[in-house]
Amino acid sequence: MALIDLPLLMKDAARGKRSAVTCALKCGNQCAFGPCNHSDNATFRDIASAALSRRAVIGGTTGALAIALGGTQGALADPGTGQGKGKGNGKSGALAPNGSKLRFEAIAPVDYMVDEFTVPEGFGWHPIIRWGDPLFEDAPDFDWNAQSAEAQALQFGYNNDYTEIQEIPGSNGKRAVMFVNHEYTNENIMFPAETDQDDVIEIGMAAHGLTVVELERKNKNFPYSYVRGAELNRRILLTEEFALTGAAAGGELLRTVEDPEGRTVLGTLGNCSGGLTPWGTLLSGEENFNGYFRTPGTSAEDARYGLADRATARGWEATHERFDSRTEGYENEPNRFGYIVEVDPFDPTSTPRKHTALGRFKHEGANVIVAENGKVVAYSGDDEKFDYLYKFVSRDSYVEGDRAHNLTLLENGDLFVAKFAGNSPASEIDGSGEVPADGSFDGTGEWLPLVVDGESAVPGFTLEQVLVHTRLAADAVGPTKMDRCEDVEPSLHSRRVYVACTNNSDRGTTGKAAADEANPRSENRDGHIVEIDEQGDQTSTTFAWNLLMVCGDPAQGDQTYFSGFPVEQVSPISCPDNLAFDAVGNLWISTDGAPSGIGFNDGLFRVTLDGEDRGRVEQFLSVPRDGETCGPIIRDTDRSAFVSVQHPGEDGAWGEQVSFFPDYDGQGPKPSVIQVLPQRG
Repeated sequence: MALIDLPLLMKDAARGKRSAVTCALKCGNQCAFGPCNHSDNATFRDIASAALSRRAVIGGTTGALAIALGGTQGALADPGTGQGKGKGNGKSGALAPNGSKLRFEAIAPVDYMVDEFTVPEGFGWHPIIRWGDPLFEDAPDFDWNAQSAEAQALQFGYNNDYTEIQEIPGSNGKRAVMFVNHEYTNENIMFPAETDQDDVIEIGMAAHGLTVVELERKNKNFPYSYVRGAELNRRILLTEEFALTGAAAGGELLRTVEDPEGRTVLGTLGNCSGGLTPWGTLLSGEENFNGYFRTPGTSAEDARYGLADRATARGWEATHERFDSRTEGYENEPNRFGYIVEVDPFDPTSTPRKHTALGRFKHEGANVIVAENGKVVAYSGDDEKFDYLYKFVSRDSYVEGDRAHNLTLLENGDLFVAKFAGNSPASEIDGSGEVPADGSFDGTGEWLPLVVDGESAVPGFTLEQVLVHTRLAADAVGPTKMDRCEDVEPSLHSRRVYVACTNNSDRGTTGKAAADEANPRSENRDGHIVEIDEQGDQTSTTFAWNLLMVCGDPAQGDQTYFSGFPVEQVSPISCPDNLAFDAVGNLWISTDGAPSGIGFNDGLFRVTLDGEDRGRVEQFLSVPRDGETCGPIIRDTDRSAFVSVQHPGEDGAWGEQVSFFPDYDGQGPKPSVIQVLPQRG
């Protein structure tokens, strides 16, 4: 008998080849219950969640001390001995775009049943840390058959997603600190079926949360390894106190019997992507929190957030009252999740914070960039079919070197939601994805205000209601419904903002929003990328936009678009999810769900953004069966890249595992953080 008995509806809900288990455990199988957004708003929602370019110079940990950024564009590790095989298809040229040092021959796509981590010829891959690896000196080594909540609380968590690496000042590039989200768990492949159900719940809870861990390497020519017992190592669990900030903190909607003041929350849930701030802290997005709560399900607020009166997959509500908001005193507990969390990885004693000023919804993540006038701007996408793209502009300005001040910048500011308009005749947008007569998908947009100067800009909503019931407030002002905008990343090279719209199988179906120029395909299986240009002012309320690509596999007859680049010369790509930039400004895309689209394992891809090769897509790596490619970090100056491999072997079961990544020891799969770099010798 399975430890989590998924209802038939959940088992049958996934489309294509993607695991239905992933849909059930990751997002509460929301697609099976239909979209949460039943408003009459326009049909385009997109690029919002991009906030910083991870390469920005970071203010010091205390005054002038500078932190060297590691994120999507820092200085990373280098060649190692290597595992796995490289498979080149010869489609890439010898020279990398924009003079990048990370040169490779694009790999051929890998069939979705293959349980291999595949890299280009001449490269190797190296696990940095795996689920269950002990973080502290007193932590026990992982044992498949002897797990406990006490042990898991001292070990690396499950399903690593967003990942960030920053060099430790003064270490000469030999030491770094890594931050990782743990989004969700799959107990059916984690434990023997006879494991006590109470133990399953407690261990699963301990496998959620966040990890901070130190890394070390001999020099840049060797891969990183994690340091057991290091000073900065930290596990942030569901028992840890988080401080609420912003105007909603202390409000009536956030108070519970355990926190009558509405200012302190235990833990964080559904942590998906994130971002690195210019002052060196990490942002984590609370995404699919609804799948952890049982609620009355009778209010408009519950319905809009996918909260319902039905048993959850993991059943935490049976043993922990706070996950059952039908219980007196816990009615507001779900209102305390769905925020952007900020963590200081350089201070293990610091209290993580949840910023209500950025709104409450299913945040994929948030990325911050300092605007031309010094304000901090954070972009965030609401990762649900037909939901919206948001932008936050800080009240106060960034001050270089004043870390204490900068740590307050996300506590107060203005909040906006995006509305898009295309410039082609509606007759040319027929849902097929065919390019309009002017040769591109493009148009203009505006940021509609939700909060301005500390006051609600939405008639009928108080400020607290806007920040806690943000989806409903946004519905009231008429933004554009989008195709699941996930990661949103601004480029520090061009200051353009890129939004990954992963897919939307309901687009254009009966009773649902029709295709429009920003979401040009009905039943959008493969997703697309939106490029936003705020034309020199990140705080502007207007913008121009275009689609960089409409994804798919041209060889299978898919209607695709790659900014005019010949479709027969691109690597097939489906379901874009996380975005990153390298040191010279090329875009990198990790995918989530490609098996359900083009039938290949998910991977990591490089995209040229400028010049005659704009739109060229080259696949760099492929992850194992059922796995998702998360948290990409590109260090092309060292010819290296990092990814988090989430939910490998998701469709297996204890005793019937379908993946054995990364150790291939016959035990079972372990989500892991992987470094790819040239092979030595």
